[in-house]
Amino acid sequence: MNEKDDNEIQELLKRSIAPVADTELRRDLWPQMLRKLDEQSAPARSVPWFDWALAAILSAVLLLFPGTIPALLYHL
Repeated sequence: MNEKDDNEIQELLKRSIAPVADTELRRDLWPQMLRKLDEQSAPARSVPWFDWALAAILSAVLLLFPGTIPALLYHL
């Protein structure tokens, strides 16, 4: 019974799904992708001022209060 069902399902699938004759790509897509990547300029990386301010505050706290270094490392 189970083998009969399997064969019947296979036949139904073969009839419902059209066979694909050619699965190869007609052209290589990598040259186009590389050209697009070259055309895109890298965005200018700028660090916002508040990041610099936070880094300066953290540096000042660590320099003035070296005992806070273990606490900072604990929270990282």
